[in-house]
Amino acid sequence: MIDWLRREALEPVIELDGRAIPIALRRNRRAKRLTLRMAPDGSEVRITLPHWCRSAEAIAFAHARQSWLAAQLAKVPPPRDPAREGTLRYRGKDIALAWREDAPRRAVLDKESLTIGGPQDTLSKRLQRWLESEALRLFAQDASDYCARGELACAKVKLTRARRRWGSCSSEGVLRLNWRLVQAPDTVRRSVVAHEVAHLVHFDHSPAFHALLDRLYEDDIDQANRWLSQHGRELYAAFG
Repeated sequence: MIDWLRREALEPVIELDGRAIPIALRRNRRAKRLTLRMAPDGSEVRITLPHWCRSAEAIAFAHARQSWLAAQLAKVPPPRDPAREGTLRYRGKDIALAWREDAPRRAVLDKESLTIGGPQDTLSKRLQRWLESEALRLFAQDASDYCARGELACAKVKLTRARRRWGSCSSEGVLRLNWRLVQAPDTVRRSVVAHEVAHLVHFDHSPAFHALLDRLYEDDIDQANRWLSQHGRELYAAFG
């Protein structure tokens, strides 16, 4: 058994459905146990482990749960290429791309289509930049709404490209929100912003936090959470 663990420690990889998936280990001094998850895009298996846990034990932990990981990998949606498909997910809907090389490079949204020009080989990067700019604009509006509703000073908003979290609130009162949420329905995106605004007051998930969140958020928070649980992986399908 020890020899097997040592061999696996040298090869932090696991085979799932004929694919060699790397195993990424992340140590956390506050962790009390091993936690295992599949990256949203299926690119790696992620294990968070306590500082006292051996790497070989963590890798063996993943191999012992190979069937569960294979099931998680099967849930990862196939990659999407909006530039090739001609559609872009925006605020819960698929909008058509109207691309012409001689059109202005700055994207223009008109009802349910987006007109954009420039070289086709860099179209994906420019589409992502447009989505990120829209995300920042919408997040700032959302945060302003909820801070006003909670009688709080307007919080500073920044974008994040995190692969594990939809949002966070720093001790300095800065909200960091995942730009991919701009692809989700408005009610879902706003639920995450409301959640982080509530953390400006309560840095926990106490009853007081949930009471404030219920007061801030205008829709059904449980329904928004269910949407993210069921469809959140889909937001990682485009743009790598």
